[in-house]
Amino acid sequence: MQRQLASSLRSLIFAASGLAAGATAASAATLCVNPNPRSGCAYKTIGAAVSAAKAGDTINVAPGRYAEDVHITQPVALIGAGARSTVINAKGLANGIFIDGINGAAKITPGSNTLTNVTVSGFTVQNANFEGILALNAANVTLWGNLVTGNDRALQVANSTCPGLPDFETSEGDDCGEGIHLIAVDHSTVVNNTAQNNAGGILLSDETGPTNANVVQQNEARDNVFDCGITLASHPPAPIAGSPSPAPFGVYDNTIADNEATANGTEPPGGAGVGLYAPGPHNATYGNVVVGNRLTNNGLPGVAIHNHAPTHNIILSDNVVTGNYIAGNGPDSDVPTTVPTGISLLGTTAVSGTLITLNQIEKESIDIAINNAAAQGAVVVAHLNNLVGRNAVGVDNLGAGPVDATENWWGCATGPGARGCSSVKGANVTTTPFLTRPVQSAGTALRAAGTD
Repeated sequence: MQRQLASSLRSLIFAASGLAAGATAASAATLCVNPNPRSGCAYKTIGAAVSAAKAGDTINVAPGRYAEDVHITQPVALIGAGARSTVINAKGLANGIFIDGINGAAKITPGSNTLTNVTVSGFTVQNANFEGILALNAANVTLWGNLVTGNDRALQVANSTCPGLPDFETSEGDDCGEGIHLIAVDHSTVVNNTAQNNAGGILLSDETGPTNANVVQQNEARDNVFDCGITLASHPPAPIAGSPSPAPFGVYDNTIADNEATANGTEPPGGAGVGLYAPGPHNATYGNVVVGNRLTNNGLPGVAIHNHAPTHNIILSDNVVTGNYIAGNGPDSDVPTTVPTGISLLGTTAVSGTLITLNQIEKESIDIAINNAAAQGAVVVAHLNNLVGRNAVGVDNLGAGPVDATENWWGCATGPGARGCSSVKGANVTTTPFLTRPVQSAGTALRAAGTD
């Protein structure tokens, strides 16, 4: 089943890439950028070519270093010669590439994603004050094969602020928006990129509209030391001139698949491999799938799922964590745990519909830590996982809500708490029946890629 799902997701991505290629193939023109005056290209800067381009055009960018903040406001394909050779150095500038569906509008119209069909591929993007690549109020965006590194330069670590960050970015003071940021983006693909040495790796949020139905696949998020490798977070809405602020729009129905997230969030305030957050009133992060990822050596758990406010208006439901390899991550003081933890869930308001299945969790002191409020139907379901973390605690229930932890492998054939098996802590955890042999398909998608 896992292989079928991964295959289907890959087919979806390649189909999406083909659609983007088809759109550019039918475009009116192909423009070229080269700083060499003898190259025959009409444009020496990327910005000049983008300004001259029409909808549907392709812009090919030659190898070189470009000191720019590239601002895209219409459908174009921006194609570098490869991340090793085509570099956007945004030192002292806001962003490296800004895909802008608002286009400087004085008044934001939430959810109006009028910018579609933008492709960015083949660049290194570095040294921006805020995001390396920011996509805002856009749809059908493809970010493919880029290296995004050393951005979020304006971050003031000592007081967790980011001076100069735009007003439409709320709750981003502690990371300056991370390396790649999607805000109010839908039906888009973020594929085969590397995000490293930024404050955080890849962020999906909802300040100016819903962020939904996106695929984030086969990326590497590494050494982003202040935040998560990949974050899905519902934030307070952006201020709208002359209008009352609406409720948060939501981050939902996104797929996070086949990525590697390692050594992220190792410095305060810290971060998980993948984080799903709906921290305050009306925030909504739901229906997302985290599948087939390799999540290792992060400062917080491999997967962290949090809400922090006691209000029924928070939606952090129906998220699925499946088929991941999780090992060697850090504790989660919010849950709280003080020892290495694989998956953590905090539901100050009861979280419902969470499914944790087919994961391989090892080299952790607690494989799954749950602190969920009690409510009708708020059962955390964990089935068919291999819970073999350091011969310690397979499931630790720190809250009042129930955990259905039946049909798991606990490290030996005689079940949880037996000699050589992982154990259970806390009340209201159901473990029988249990498996008497490991699940062979659990967490295998990315495990073979490393030597943990």
